[in-house]
Amino acid sequence: MESQQAQRKNEHLSLAEKDYQLNHQHDFFNDVQLIPNALPELAVADVDCAIQLAGIKLDWPFYIEAMTGGSKQTGKVNQQLGKIANDKHLAIATGSMSIIFKERDAASSFLTLREADPHGVVLANLGAHATPAQAQQAVDLIDADALEIHVNAAQELVMPEGARDFHWLDNITRIVDALTVPVIVKEVGFGMSRHSIEQLLQAGVSWINISGRGGTNFARIENRRNHELDLSDLDNWGLTTPETLLEAQKTAAQVVASGGITSPLDVVKAGVLGAQAVGVAGFFLHQLITAGPEKLATVIDQWQAELPRLLTLLGCQKFHDLKQVDYVLHQQLWEYAQQRRL
Repeated sequence: MESQQAQRKNEHLSLAEKDYQLNHQHDFFNDVQLIPNALPELAVADVDCAIQLAGIKLDWPFYIEAMTGGSKQTGKVNQQLGKIANDKHLAIATGSMSIIFKERDAASSFLTLREADPHGVVLANLGAHATPAQAQQAVDLIDADALEIHVNAAQELVMPEGARDFHWLDNITRIVDALTVPVIVKEVGFGMSRHSIEQLLQAGVSWINISGRGGTNFARIENRRNHELDLSDLDNWGLTTPETLLEAQKTAAQVVASGGITSPLDVVKAGVLGAQAVGVAGFFLHQLITAGPEKLATVIDQWQAELPRLLTLLGCQKFHDLKQVDYVLHQQLWEYAQQRRL
């Protein structure tokens, strides 16, 4: 019988899928309209979709973002995702690996991802409370190319067994200074203000995954698990991904975007708003769970065929050229930008 912590990993997976339609009922990128380029003066064959993520070359500007691990069921999911990442030349991140420090058997659910993707780019994942030694241990376990440190105060506060103390910045600095691989600090779906981004920059963090609202909602997931206190008023907590991308624009951060990315056009719009890489989790997991790994592989094939065409349509030879594309903001997103003086 699996532990309570391992079972929580299974619950997260189940509830993320159960609430998929509810969590993805709004595509907040619809408020971003791109200005077309009728004379792109570019051929699709000239487009290069490769990017640099924390100094690591990726063949594509999107990657399979952190999802799961820690139980037998989630280990199987990691194995399937790892194989797809290997076959499609995509980077991939594990779910939180904190469980490995309490349960030795949990390590296999993360190792299976690296075994399925032996030569690809793999990102480890830990919470901001981890010690530098634990961070290095997680990296070493799966021979990770980088480490994602997640900050998830809203999730923890709704979680019945969650943390209640969030003194994180000094510890994040220690991890950044100690590790032998790049560190990316990420939210888990509630976004970041410009102030939070600046705090991380001052703490020595260069790469920040702003992960906004619009995809998997961990406040809703944890509230479904909380039978002691109803915190459903936090179901819409946080900034949407486009809002938090606007917050990041006038900072020096190297930005990754995730949260509600469900199409190649969303990837492109994130790039236009300043993202240098894009993580996709819930949408890919939904394809995997509902239709199987073959379907997810087909979906990724479609994305990889469409992205160069979208860049061509905008006259962009490389993904980072998207920052030069003109756009307009509609409705609430425009009002948000005005009030926040962005």
